[in-house]
Amino acid sequence: MNAPVMSASALARHYEIGAGMFRKPQTLRAVQRVDFNLYAGRTLAVVGESGCGKSTLARMVTMIEEPTAGELTLDGKPVVKSAWPELRTDVQIVFQDPYGSLNPRQRIGTILMEPLVINRSDMSAAEREAKAREMIGLVGLRPEHFDRYPHMFSGGQRQRIAIARALMLDPKVLVLDEPVSALDVSIQSAVLNLLVDIQERMNLAYLFISHDLSVVRHVCDDIIVMYLGQAVETGPKEAVFAAPRHPYTKALLSATPRAEPGANKERIKLTGELPSPLANLPGCPFAPRCWKVQELCRAERPSLSGDDHAAACHFPLDDEDHAQT
Repeated sequence: MNAPVMSASALARHYEIGAGMFRKPQTLRAVQRVDFNLYAGRTLAVVGESGCGKSTLARMVTMIEEPTAGELTLDGKPVVKSAWPELRTDVQIVFQDPYGSLNPRQRIGTILMEPLVINRSDMSAAEREAKAREMIGLVGLRPEHFDRYPHMFSGGQRQRIAIARALMLDPKVLVLDEPVSALDVSIQSAVLNLLVDIQERMNLAYLFISHDLSVVRHVCDDIIVMYLGQAVETGPKEAVFAAPRHPYTKALLSATPRAEPGANKERIKLTGELPSPLANLPGCPFAPRCWKVQELCRAERPSLSGDDHAAACHFPLDDEDHAQT
């Protein structure tokens, strides 16, 4: 496998939260020590419940927020704040909301050409227009759409426009933050197939943020499962879906609808209280909700262990656990 386009090592993002008058601020650990590699032509999915740190991770990767700790590299170069202007053209993002991510006062052609106006001063107006029209065709829209406004399009068409805008600067990494969650189910597959086709054509590295494992199964190559800001399981898609090692991953998979009539499937219902993200508990953060919890889990925080398929669990699931469900 070639060298990664982007790498993260012990990436973390903390926020200081005011606790009120005469009290010290508290630390919200939104992302804690996440490692990953992004490769050209491959998709890394980041999954987990709302509030687990997925979008915060996306904002660090796209250089919207600076990491509190850890290191991020792009093509072997450290991603430091002083270098953001020159590196941002290589990393682009497609936001979740196709309605709020486009300026309603601008025509589609103007929206697509704006990144070139800001970042490609050497291009002429005719070259910028030609590039924008080329991208409109690439994402499956018609030439006459160039002069229309966003309100004249459906949600799926707007997301295609957002994808075209993200591709205008020929990035190496595309961050997809819940790109189809706001779309009708009938439209989701068309947009996902478009993203797969574009990746094959342009050899892009994707960071795919999602809470929908059925979507992740369709598009990703590797998975990071996050819980309260931490990566609790990582590995190839086939290994994670076939035999999850962390109890939290198994619970997420049990809640995912599957088109298998007659299949014997048991839904795992998690009980117990979700720990506060402000609390820096000594043990495993999933311990209050885990059905396999033991005393060691409450006393010592596990680290990711394993080679290609790793889990942060003192008592990872085995074949016997999978045979019971």
